[in-house]
Amino acid sequence: MSATDSHGPRIGVALRRGDTVSPLELFFDLVFVLAITQCTALMAHEGAWRGIAHGLVVLGLLWWSWVGYAWLTSVVDPDEGAVRLVLFAAMAALLVSSLCVPAAFGNLGLTFAIAYGVVRAAHIALFVLASRDDRGLRHSVIGLATSTAIAIAILVVGTFAHGDARLAIWTAALVFDMAGPLFIDTSGWRLVPGHFAERHGLIIIVALGESIVSIGVGAEAGVDGGVIVAAVLGIAVAAALWWAYFDVAAPAAAQRLAEVEPVKLRNELARDAFSYLHLPMVAGIILFALGMKTALAHVGAALPWETAAALAGGPALYVVAHVVFKRRALGTFSLQRVIAAVALLACVPFVHRLAALTAVAIVALLLWGLLAFETIRLAEARRTVRDGELYRR
Repeated sequence: MSATDSHGPRIGVALRRGDTVSPLELFFDLVFVLAITQCTALMAHEGAWRGIAHGLVVLGLLWWSWVGYAWLTSVVDPDEGAVRLVLFAAMAALLVSSLCVPAAFGNLGLTFAIAYGVVRAAHIALFVLASRDDRGLRHSVIGLATSTAIAIAILVVGTFAHGDARLAIWTAALVFDMAGPLFIDTSGWRLVPGHFAERHGLIIIVALGESIVSIGVGAEAGVDGGVIVAAVLGIAVAAALWWAYFDVAAPAAAQRLAEVEPVKLRNELARDAFSYLHLPMVAGIILFALGMKTALAHVGAALPWETAAALAGGPALYVVAHVVFKRRALGTFSLQRVIAAVALLACVPFVHRLAALTAVAIVALLLWGLLAFETIRLAEARRTVRDGELYRR
């Protein structure tokens, strides 16, 4: 009898067997879709740089809660034992947190923090059950529980402050929470590489979906020729962001994660390349979505500084995160992507002065220029990676 067979029924959870993302995990991610949408709404509602800062901090908090469940469901089977019911409860708490996001820096701050704390507590409780007969995992879980509890306490304390003081305290809570795994023994964690990589790939698609939704929201005022062209260009940018990740980087990183044999090194790679570096990717997509929402509503007008920075700076952040991601996961350095990111940032002052339609066209042109260069210049390397992925399948 295997450890999974003997331990699963007794402790109320069953360890994961396969490496395919389950329907329940996809269902769980649907709530995160709302969370992302609410972060964009928070940025758009508050406006200016402060609104963007508020949205990014809340996005970071929600992202870190999602990351915890990605690690959890790479250890336990979400469809067996008590896990399914606890995940449903966590979904409800995450839904409440998401509903509070637009007023998280207002009168719903405490409600947001309490609901968020429930999400994190459910995650820790399931990890405690899963680690009952695994001393290494239990040691790591205790460390995670400690850092999580302190971070949640800081978050709650922050709700009694207002304005910039709350932003500063919540930022400190986020930094402390995300820094916790850097001081925890990584050899105790367990994960299924294929599942873990796929889960993060799917969340990138979820974020890209928000950029599509923003196009629809921005076009609510009416559809004319300019809106149609801007919408098509927005889809072109979203497609370029998809291509940049899924064409080569994602399958190559997944292969690399599966090939690393020492548990400690594999877990550190998963932590750095996926848990940490996918956050700026998601943030970059959300910033672009914010820019598109305004651009579609005013295609013939110049964009405010903060919206121009989001429209061009979001994709720049996404591309830079890719550079660091590929460096950490594959040991390669993409000079052409650094140049593209610099070009996108350099366009912000011009985007601020141009019509929104022209601004979206410039962003699309730069991204597709990057992809065209990589497709032609790196054709052989691309073919090698993709052939290797197909062979493994």
